Amino acid sequence: TLVIFTSDNGPHREGGNKPEFFRSSGPFRGIKRDLYEGGIRVPFIIRWPERIKPGTVTDHVTAFWDFLPTACDLAGVPVPSQLDGISLAPLLTGQGQQRTHEFLYWEFHEGGFRQAVRHGSWKAVRHAPNLPLELYDLQADPSETRNIAAQHPDIIMRIETYLKTARTDSKEFPIRLPKKK
Repeated sequence: TLVIFTSDNGPHREGGNKPEFFRSSGPFRGIKRDLYEGGIRVPFIIRWPERIKPGTVTDHVTAFWDFLPTACDLAGVPVPSQLDGISLAPLLTGQGQQRTHEFLYWEFHEGGFRQAVRHGSWKAVRHAPNLPLELYDLQADPSETRNIAAQHPDIIMRIETYLKTARTDSKEFPIRLPKKK
Protein backbone atom coordinates (compact mmCIF):
# COMPACT_ATOMS: atom_id res chain seq x y z
CA THR A 1 0.00 0.00 0.00
CA LEU A 2 1.29 3.42 -1.03
CA VAL A 3 0.70 6.21 1.53
CA ILE A 4 1.33 9.87 0.64
CA PHE A 5 1.14 12.83 3.03
CA THR A 6 1.30 16.34 1.59
CA SER A 7 -0.56 19.66 1.47
CA ASP A 8 -1.45 22.23 -1.16
CA ASN A 9 -0.14 25.34 0.61
CA GLY A 10 1.21 26.76 3.83
CA PRO A 11 -0.82 27.65 6.94
CA HIS A 12 -3.75 30.08 6.74
CA ARG A 13 -5.61 32.65 8.85
CA GLU A 14 -9.16 31.62 7.88
CA GLY A 15 -11.43 30.73 10.79
CA GLY A 16 -9.36 32.73 13.25
CA ASN A 17 -6.26 30.55 12.94
CA LYS A 18 -3.03 32.08 14.18
CA PRO A 19 -0.15 30.51 12.20
CA GLU A 20 2.42 32.27 14.40
CA PHE A 21 1.16 30.50 17.54
CA PHE A 22 2.51 27.09 16.51
CA ARG A 23 5.13 28.50 14.12
CA SER A 24 3.18 26.73 11.39
CA SER A 25 5.50 27.99 8.65
CA GLY A 26 8.56 26.83 10.55
CA PRO A 27 11.56 28.97 9.66
CA PHE A 28 9.97 30.18 6.43
CA ARG A 29 8.45 33.56 5.62
CA GLY A 30 4.80 33.75 4.56
CA ILE A 31 1.53 31.82 4.79
CA LYS A 32 -1.21 30.69 2.37
CA ARG A 33 -1.65 33.18 -0.49
CA ASP A 34 1.96 34.35 -0.15
CA LEU A 35 4.54 33.34 -2.71
CA TYR A 36 7.29 33.14 -0.12
CA GLU A 37 8.37 29.65 0.98
CA GLY A 38 6.05 29.63 4.01
CA GLY A 39 3.09 29.86 1.64
CA ILE A 40 4.18 27.35 -1.00
CA ARG A 41 6.66 24.92 0.59
CA VAL A 42 4.88 21.83 1.93
CA PRO A 43 5.80 18.34 3.14
CA PHE A 44 5.83 15.45 0.67
CA ILE A 45 6.18 12.25 2.67
CA ILE A 46 5.75 8.85 1.03
CA ARG A 47 5.71 5.35 2.45
CA TRP A 48 5.65 2.35 0.14
CA PRO A 49 7.20 -0.74 1.73
CA GLU A 50 9.52 -2.74 -0.53
CA ARG A 51 9.30 -0.07 -3.28
CA ILE A 52 10.73 3.07 -1.64
CA LYS A 53 13.71 2.77 0.69
CA PRO A 54 12.68 3.84 4.25
CA GLY A 55 14.39 6.95 5.62
CA THR A 56 15.20 8.35 2.19
CA VAL A 57 15.52 12.15 2.22
CA THR A 58 16.13 14.34 -0.81
CA ASP A 59 16.66 18.01 -1.55
CA HIS A 60 15.25 17.62 -5.07
CA VAL A 61 13.14 20.69 -5.89
CA THR A 62 9.64 19.80 -6.97
CA ALA A 63 6.16 21.31 -7.10
CA PHE A 64 2.63 20.07 -6.59
CA TRP A 65 2.07 19.81 -10.36
CA ASP A 66 4.54 16.91 -10.29
CA PHE A 67 2.04 14.87 -8.23
CA LEU A 68 -0.21 13.68 -11.10
CA PRO A 69 2.63 12.54 -13.40
CA THR A 70 4.23 10.77 -10.42
CA ALA A 71 0.99 9.03 -9.41
CA CYS A 72 0.35 7.94 -13.01
CA ASP A 73 3.89 6.62 -13.38
CA LEU A 74 3.77 4.72 -10.08
CA ALA A 75 0.38 3.22 -11.02
CA GLY A 76 1.64 2.19 -14.46
CA VAL A 77 -0.84 4.47 -16.23
CA PRO A 78 0.17 6.69 -19.19
CA VAL A 79 1.03 10.24 -18.13
CA PRO A 80 -1.07 12.87 -19.96
CA SER A 81 1.15 14.75 -22.41
CA GLN A 82 0.01 18.36 -21.81
CA LEU A 83 1.18 18.59 -18.20
CA ASP A 84 3.89 20.89 -16.83
CA GLY A 85 4.76 18.37 -14.12
CA ILE A 86 7.38 15.63 -14.24
CA SER A 87 7.27 12.20 -12.66
CA LEU A 88 9.27 11.76 -9.49
CA ALA A 89 9.12 7.96 -9.78
CA PRO A 90 12.85 7.60 -10.64
CA LEU A 91 13.76 9.64 -7.55
CA LEU A 92 11.41 7.68 -5.30
CA THR A 93 12.21 4.19 -6.53
CA GLY A 94 15.87 4.71 -7.40
CA GLN A 95 15.19 3.36 -10.89
CA GLY A 96 15.93 5.47 -13.95
CA GLN A 97 17.17 9.01 -14.48
CA GLN A 98 15.30 11.77 -12.61
CA ARG A 99 14.38 14.81 -14.70
CA THR A 100 14.50 18.28 -13.12
CA HIS A 101 12.73 21.57 -13.70
CA GLU A 102 14.93 24.39 -14.96
CA PHE A 103 12.36 26.85 -13.59
CA LEU A 104 9.29 26.56 -11.37
CA TYR A 105 6.63 29.26 -11.81
CA TRP A 106 3.78 30.42 -9.57
CA GLU A 107 1.28 33.23 -9.98
CA PHE A 108 -1.46 34.40 -7.71
CA HIS A 109 -4.31 36.78 -8.46
CA GLU A 110 -5.94 37.72 -5.15
CA GLY A 111 -4.86 41.17 -4.01
CA GLY A 112 -3.30 41.87 -7.41
CA PHE A 113 -1.20 39.85 -9.79
CA ARG A 114 1.85 38.29 -8.10
CA GLN A 115 4.52 35.97 -9.47
CA ALA A 116 7.35 33.82 -8.17
CA VAL A 117 10.06 31.81 -9.92
CA ARG A 118 12.43 29.19 -8.58
CA HIS A 119 15.64 28.61 -10.59
CA GLY A 120 18.06 26.31 -8.79
CA SER A 121 18.63 27.87 -5.37
CA TRP A 122 17.45 31.29 -6.65
CA LYS A 123 13.93 32.47 -5.86
CA ALA A 124 12.38 35.61 -7.32
CA VAL A 125 9.13 37.20 -6.11
CA ARG A 126 7.17 40.03 -7.76
CA HIS A 127 4.21 41.62 -5.95
CA ALA A 128 2.71 43.40 -8.99
CA PRO A 129 3.52 43.59 -12.72
CA ASN A 130 4.97 47.10 -12.39
CA LEU A 131 7.23 46.29 -9.41
CA PRO A 132 10.80 44.99 -9.55
CA LEU A 133 11.66 41.41 -8.67
CA GLU A 134 12.93 40.54 -5.22
CA LEU A 135 15.69 37.90 -5.30
CA TYR A 136 16.69 35.40 -2.63
CA ASP A 137 19.30 32.64 -2.48
CA LEU A 138 17.35 29.90 -0.72
CA GLN A 139 20.48 27.91 0.03
CA ALA A 140 22.00 30.80 2.01
CA ASP A 141 18.71 32.44 3.10
CA PRO A 142 15.82 29.92 3.24
CA SER A 143 13.72 32.39 5.26
CA GLU A 144 13.86 34.94 2.41
CA THR A 145 14.93 37.84 4.61
CA ARG A 146 17.68 39.37 2.42
CA ASN A 147 16.63 40.70 -0.99
CA ILE A 148 19.83 40.49 -3.05
CA ALA A 149 18.42 41.53 -6.44
CA ALA A 150 20.74 44.56 -6.70
CA GLN A 151 23.81 42.33 -6.29
CA HIS A 152 22.76 39.87 -9.04
CA PRO A 153 21.47 41.72 -12.14
CA ASP A 154 22.47 38.74 -14.32
CA ILE A 155 20.13 36.39 -12.42
CA ILE A 156 17.35 38.99 -12.47
CA MET A 157 17.76 39.34 -16.25
CA ARG A 158 17.64 35.54 -16.72
CA ILE A 159 14.45 35.28 -14.64
CA GLU A 160 12.86 38.31 -16.37
CA THR A 161 13.54 36.63 -19.72
CA TYR A 162 11.91 33.43 -18.48
CA LEU A 163 8.88 35.35 -17.15
CA LYS A 164 8.16 36.65 -20.67
CA THR A 165 7.42 33.06 -21.73
CA ALA A 166 6.20 31.48 -18.47
CA ARG A 167 2.66 32.80 -18.50
CA THR A 168 -0.08 31.82 -20.93
CA ASP A 169 -2.59 34.66 -21.30
CA SER A 170 -6.11 33.54 -20.46
CA LYS A 171 -9.47 35.28 -20.14
CA GLU A 172 -10.16 32.98 -17.17
CA PHE A 173 -7.01 34.21 -15.40
CA PRO A 174 -6.44 37.81 -16.52
CA ILE A 175 -3.78 40.02 -15.02
CA ARG A 176 -5.60 42.32 -12.61
CA LEU A 177 -3.65 45.23 -11.29
CA PRO A 178 -4.33 46.22 -7.68
CA LYS A 179 -6.70 49.17 -7.30
CA LYS A 180 -5.06 52.39 -6.18
CA LYS A 181 -6.17 53.54 -2.75
